[in-house]
Amino acid sequence: MIKKVAIQGIKGSFHHLVTQNYFATPVEIEPLLTFNEVVACLTSNKVDAAVMALENSIAGSIIPNYALIDANDLHITGEYYLDVQHHLMALSGQEIADIKEVYSHPMALLQCKVFFDQYPHIKLVEDADTAESAKRIHDEQLKGVAAIASSSAAEIYQLNVLAESIQTIKHNETRFVTVERQSNTSTKINKASLKFLLDHKRGSLAAMLNVMSDCKMNLTKIQSLPKIDTPWKYAFFVDVTFDAYEDYEKATSVMNIMAEEFKVLGTYKNAKQ
Repeated sequence: MIKKVAIQGIKGSFHHLVTQNYFATPVEIEPLLTFNEVVACLTSNKVDAAVMALENSIAGSIIPNYALIDANDLHITGEYYLDVQHHLMALSGQEIADIKEVYSHPMALLQCKVFFDQYPHIKLVEDADTAESAKRIHDEQLKGVAAIASSSAAEIYQLNVLAESIQTIKHNETRFVTVERQSNTSTKINKASLKFLLDHKRGSLAAMLNVMSDCKMNLTKIQSLPKIDTPWKYAFFVDVTFDAYEDYEKATSVMNIMAEEFKVLGTYKNAKQ
């Protein structure tokens, strides 16, 4: 049973919300400021699992997190899609005209950039975490400063919401995954995350994609990542869904033969069903 989970961020962060929503029973969180710390905490057996954001419907993939999971031989065991609503918040009594600086995570700032085009007097400052920014405003009673964070963070840290849902695209989803040291033992598996390296020759990627199609697997994502020690060579990270586990087994056995390197990053239940 999962008892303790490492997250990037503190209470009120989006990772904290996912942890509350995903696990069937309450878990203790280990709040950390960086994903590197989250992974180190998991690999050193200090927690049972970790929750990590992998991609956003506006800003795209968080590529370093793919690399962290791969490099540390961790396993994706589940996924959760969170409707991310960004709110601008500050101390009670403050108005947008009073705000000179806004702090938040770089991803949140990116997702809300258009909103701030109408407020050129406001300086946007990157911070380690959305909720951490909100907490600091409360703890230090900072005037003229606002944060972008969740409604939960505003409630926890007693801040006033100046503007709701300020993200550029109102339907703003982030895909989070649960990560563990061991692979998933559940029988409710119909999605997989895979990594492979191919010969740099014409048609090699197309051949791999054909194998997936022939084995009735649906490609839901493909992402390339440079192989640092080999210039101009790329690893491909793909997500696939399937109806029959036998189709998945057949496809991966063929792909393993075709690829220079092949690795299963995780098998789990498709959260989009």
